[in-house]
Amino acid sequence: MTALLRVGLALLAAVELVLGAWTLVAPAGFYATVPTVDLTPPFSEHPFRDFGGATLGLAVVLGAAALWVERRLAVVALVAYLAFSVPHLVFHLGHLGGAGTGAAAALVVVLLTSVLVPLALLGVALRLGSAPAPVGRA
Repeated sequence: MTALLRVGLALLAAVELVLGAWTLVAPAGFYATVPTVDLTPPFSEHPFRDFGGATLGLAVVLGAAALWVERRLAVVALVAYLAFSVPHLVFHLGHLGGAGTGAAAALVVVLLTSVLVPLALLGVALRLGSAPAPVGRA
């Protein structure tokens, strides 16, 4: 169970690391490239850079939870992730106008997955003991 949690947390951390770095370093490129992001214009560099920095912070917390798999740290990391991913899903569900059917469906699937995966990992984390798992062992 620890190995599953470690892999899941590491995967979430990696996704947030890539998205955070991209948004922080090249916010206009993120806006122009990621499907449906440009559905709610106008583009403003400031909130995109702020979002990138916050996303990198979330990646650090998720990465630490993957490295030191301990129930409290994993729960906090996953709840922090859900504090972003649930409102993100809800927002986009209400703002699909202008997206093609395929893009809208893909967005809903990706964002729903970004809620369901951490919820499942949270269930795993809540079953863990409180002692940290060694880094090299699952």
